[in-house]
Amino acid sequence: MSRPASIEARVTADGLLEFPANFLQERGVVRVLEAADTDLHHLIRLLRDGEYPRPFVIDDGKLRRLHFTLALVQSEMEIAEPFALHAAYTRKMMAFLLFQPRPKHLVIIGMGGGSLTKFCHRHLLRSRITTVEISADVIALREQFAVPPDDARLAVLCADAVEYFASTEDRADVVLLDGYDENGIVPAFCDERFYLNIRARLKPAGMLVCNLAVKGEDSAAHIDLLREVFHERLIVQEVAGDGNRIAFAFNDEGYPPDWAAVEREARVLSQKLGLDFGGFTQKLAKSAQRAQRRR
Repeated sequence: MSRPASIEARVTADGLLEFPANFLQERGVVRVLEAADTDLHHLIRLLRDGEYPRPFVIDDGKLRRLHFTLALVQSEMEIAEPFALHAAYTRKMMAFLLFQPRPKHLVIIGMGGGSLTKFCHRHLLRSRITTVEISADVIALREQFAVPPDDARLAVLCADAVEYFASTEDRADVVLLDGYDENGIVPAFCDERFYLNIRARLKPAGMLVCNLAVKGEDSAAHIDLLREVFHERLIVQEVAGDGNRIAFAFNDEGYPPDWAAVEREARVLSQKLGLDFGGFTQKLAKSAQRAQRRR
């Protein structure tokens, strides 16, 4: 690969190093957590080769993406609608509101670009939100993705989720688990003890919602683990178009759902939040029926 002859770079108002993305065969600009005197030629080589060890941002003026590598987009934000849920799987995860429409405490594991955190903070005004993110670098990029500052309702913690659930005494109505790194699902999230600790910190009618962006045997093993920990109180739903599966695991109370009540709640939520809760309800009910017949 030829060496770039000249690279114009600047430091943004929030302290990021910015340079044109065309050096990476991308549109717009790249923003990284590096100093102004960084060797840009070496930095670009690391980015091209997938060896850069920190998250970075590519902004083409319409979309702003959080990358772990050039090939792996962790999160994506439409700049004109920064609080919208751009990814289909995040919209599907919000179907937890059908069963827990007024959660007092919501725990989100994995911030990324903050899609779930900022949507919940903006729309669930009576909910306290704790977001647990292990990477300080990801948290350092929160302003790029319009994640609001911590306040009385929002706390973003730089912590290991495994350690958090092993030690916290706080109880949650809902836990949203979306924890991935450049290698896929975090290995520690494939352990039975981790889910037992989560369940122990759920309120009696609480629930865990997992984004499973794994396929084949790994996906089946993960679902089997959730079924065991939550005693078969599980609904798994495919996300059309992106290959993800969303697992809704229910604690001791609230399962099986009262589908008539869920349908009534869906109508209210659709008007309030603009998501297709009616469609979510139909698909979840069918998935629950199929799971019941398999038992």
